[in-house]
Amino acid sequence: MSFFTIQQLEKSFPIGETNEMILKGIDLSLHKGEITALVGASGSGKSTLLTIAAGLQSASNGHIYFNEQDLTSLSQEQLRQMRAEQFGFVFQFAHLVPFLTAEEQLLLMLDVANKKKNKKDVARVLELVGMTHRKTAYPSSLSGGEKQRIAIARAIIHEPKILFADEPTASLDSKRSSEVMMLLQSLTKTLNLTTLLVTHDEEMLRYVDKTVHMRDGKILVEQLA
Repeated sequence: MSFFTIQQLEKSFPIGETNEMILKGIDLSLHKGEITALVGASGSGKSTLLTIAAGLQSASNGHIYFNEQDLTSLSQEQLRQMRAEQFGFVFQFAHLVPFLTAEEQLLLMLDVANKKKNKKDVARVLELVGMTHRKTAYPSSLSGGEKQRIAIARAIIHEPKILFADEPTASLDSKRSSEVMMLLQSLTKTLNLTTLLVTHDEEMLRYVDKTVHMRDGKILVEQLA
């Protein structure tokens, strides 16, 4: 079994007196040191798949195995602890705390993940994302690309095993988008992460290891880089 495996995953929502099936029997395997990209038109189910995989909403049927543990059998509190300690998240917008410096953003994440606060670890991660020189900067003084780099640093400071990225370049121009994707590619390899991301930008697919094309809640094809 792979490090992170999705088996026969289904998700439906009530629409009037019927249920609309959003995900229809998804099977997907993710591996360490690889980026898997979910692509497809709006409504294809890619964001729903990512949020269920990340434990942010529940599935209607199916199983999700992380390191051979079935996440669909966990309680809400167990899932919350799993997300805090084992998962990292990067979103379209950085969502940085406006009154905290870059360094303080990372220290806060360590506290959330119940990890010992260590400024040496923070300094190391800021160096990994090329933001050492901005450690005392507040979000209001950072560019869009810099904010996203800090958001990525915050997502990995607690040493997660899985990184979930939902449209991480959608708010950036093409140059900054490529820089962020190259950073995610490098960190995935260097830290041996398992990275699952959603993107609508096919230009970004050159940085991933596997592309999963979705339509109408199903996987059409899995394409290796």
